[in-house]
Amino acid sequence: MTERGIDGTTLLAWRNLAHDRARFAATIVGVVFAVMLMGVQLGLLVGFTRTTSGLVDNTDAPLWITPAGTTNLDIAGRLELRRRYEALGVPGVERVDPLMMQFGFWTRPDGGSESVGLVGFDPVGGQGAPWRLVEGRPADLERDDAVVIDRLYARKLGVARIGDTVEINRRRARVVGFTQGIRTFTQSPYVFMHHRHAQRLAGFPVTQTTYLLVHTRPGADAETVRAALERRLGAVDVWHARDLARQAQTYWMITTGAGSALLLAAALGLIVGIVIVGQTLYATTMDRLPEYATLRAIGAPTGYLNRVILKQAAISAAIGYAGGMLAVLIVVALSSRTNVAVAMPPWLAAVLAALTVLMCAFGAIVSVRRLMRIDPTAVFQ
Repeated sequence: MTERGIDGTTLLAWRNLAHDRARFAATIVGVVFAVMLMGVQLGLLVGFTRTTSGLVDNTDAPLWITPAGTTNLDIAGRLELRRRYEALGVPGVERVDPLMMQFGFWTRPDGGSESVGLVGFDPVGGQGAPWRLVEGRPADLERDDAVVIDRLYARKLGVARIGDTVEINRRRARVVGFTQGIRTFTQSPYVFMHHRHAQRLAGFPVTQTTYLLVHTRPGADAETVRAALERRLGAVDVWHARDLARQAQTYWMITTGAGSALLLAAALGLIVGIVIVGQTLYATTMDRLPEYATLRAIGAPTGYLNRVILKQAAISAAIGYAGGMLAVLIVVALSSRTNVAVAMPPWLAAVLAALTVLMCAFGAIVSVRRLMRIDPTAVFQ
C-alpha cells in the first residue's frame, strides 16, 4: 500500500507539472536562473577567498613572522632582517626565509601604468617562489632585473613574450618567465623576483624585509615555537600559517564588505527561485483543486496530497539544479582563462544542491497550506 502510494504521488506530481508545459518550462527556467545566480556568486566568493591567501597557501612554512598589527598579506609594514637571526636562536627553529610583498607601479610600453604586487623571495629557501611556472626557469630570477608574471595579466601589463623589458618604479625590469592561473584579489598582479631586487624596487634598505617564514625542526611543536618566538622577538606578530591565511580571508571578504555583496546576490537568487517555484506550484494547485477535493472526499489523507506537492517541488528542483549546474560549470570553464575565477569545489556543489531543494521546498509551502484547508464536500456542491 505504501509503495503504491509513493509511486502514485510521483506519477501524479509529474502529470500535474507536465499538463501545462509552458508553465512548467517557465518554472524550470526560473530555477535554472536561480541556481546559476547562486552558483556563480558563491563560486566567486570561494574563488576570491582563495586568492586573498594565495601567498600563504603556496608556501610550506608553518609559522609566519609579520610586522605588528598586520591584517592581510598585501598591506604590511617592515621587518628588520636581524630578526631572522634572533628567530634562528629560538629552540625548535630550523630555518627562517625572508619574503617581500610591497605594491609598486608598472609602466607599460605604451606609457600607461598599473599597480602590481612585488613579491621578492630568497631562491635558497624557495619560499614565495612563483608556483605554476609554465615558461622560464626559477634560476633565471637570479638576474637582478629579472621578473616573472602571470599570463592572465600579460595583456594588462603590456607584455607579449619572454624578454620584453618594462619599468617598475622607474627601474628597468625584464620578463624571464610566466606562470598560469595566479590571481590576486586586489587585481594588482603579483610580480615575482629575487628578494634583493624587490628590496631595491620597493626602496627598502638591504636590512629590511616584509615577512619572515619559519620552518620548525622535525618533532618540534609549532605552537610552542610560536610562543617562544613572540617572547623572544617582541613588537611583531607570529602566526600559524593557517591562522594568517584565515585572517587575510576575513579581512578582504568580511571587513571590507566584498563578501557580503556576493552573499547578498546569492540570497537574491534564492528568493527569486522561491517566488517562481511558489507561484507556479500554487497556480498548478489551484487549477487542480477540484481533483484534490475529489481525492480527499474518497479518503485520501492530507499527507498523500502534500506528498504530491512536495514531489512536484522535488522534480522542479532536480531538473532545475541539473540545468543550473551545467550553466555554472560552463561559467567556471570560461572564467579559468580570466583574472576573475569562479570556483566550484565538490562541497560547494553539494551546498548548492541543498539550497535548491530548500528553495523549492519553501516554494511549496503556500500550496501545502492551501491543501490543508481544502473542503472535501466542495466536490458535491
